Amino acid sequence: MRRICAVTLAARFPVSATLLRRLAFASIVANVAIVGTGGLVRLTASGLGCPTWPRCTDESYVNTPEMGVHGVIEFGNRLLTFAVGAIALAVVVAVLLHRPRRQGLLPLALGVLFGIPAQAVIGGITVLTDLNPWVVGLHFLASMVVIAVAYALWRRIGDPDGPVVPTVPGPLRALARLTVAVSASVLVVGTWVTGSGPHAGDHGAARNGLDPETISQAHADGVFLLLGLSVALIFAFRAVGAARAARAATVLVAVELGQGVIGFVQYFTDLPALLVGAHMVGSCLVLLATLGMLWSTRERRPAVVAEPSRPSPAEVPVPA
Repeated sequence: MRRICAVTLAARFPVSATLLRRLAFASIVANVAIVGTGGLVRLTASGLGCPTWPRCTDESYVNTPEMGVHGVIEFGNRLLTFAVGAIALAVVVAVLLHRPRRQGLLPLALGVLFGIPAQAVIGGITVLTDLNPWVVGLHFLASMVVIAVAYALWRRIGDPDGPVVPTVPGPLRALARLTVAVSASVLVVGTWVTGSGPHAGDHGAARNGLDPETISQAHADGVFLLLGLSVALIFAFRAVGAARAARAATVLVAVELGQGVIGFVQYFTDLPALLVGAHMVGSCLVLLATLGMLWSTRERRPAVVAEPSRPSPAEVPVPA
């Protein structure tokens, strides 16, 4: 019965591959945007604008006039979570209504949908722990995971359903994976840098106790390693004639350089809030560019449709 209802709905409300991919792209944009607004909450010291969770106050689910602008900012960020979740739900519905049914899309769409409330719960824990810097960092990294899954869904929608075929030799695929791992480590260490710095999200919030100069140097070292690996990938991909992969690695290097410039300028100008916010959004772009490079090292071939078997001449009946 459920299958019949699903088929009927899909027939009445068909979803094209173009619409499905646009919705998936909107999900990526929305998840990046909520990272930006989350940065606004922290950089305006509005992290405890709503001092409890899931309510905004002990008596109200919404902010009150007495809470001022900090309450507006924090509650506004919470509201945006519902908008991001609505887009993710729309993607799931579109996947279910799309015909023909595509293999592997539904698990990714559900991963994004359920990742958003999980990320919101971690956000609530940050409030309940008075903005513990380690939990704040986990909150940011959870957003990165959701963005990565949303990107995988977007790319999968654009791929055919055939087998995955490498476009570069095995050693270069291994180097690409190493670059992804280094990129992830740079994101993690970046949260430690943030946890040691002045932008705690609230004037009374604790810091992680790490020495800001030492951990910033470790973060910079990781960035230099990432940049070196990315440049090496450009030359390696060109050497084997993998033009698409070389272009993706070039984009990655360009994004890394832009992010690096913002990082160094913010460090030497005492971390102005505007640049710190731009650096947070830049982290999302580095992640997306890194994943784009990894995807360029493989491709999916169109699925082969088996032709109906034809009887051999010996099997063809001879008219009497």
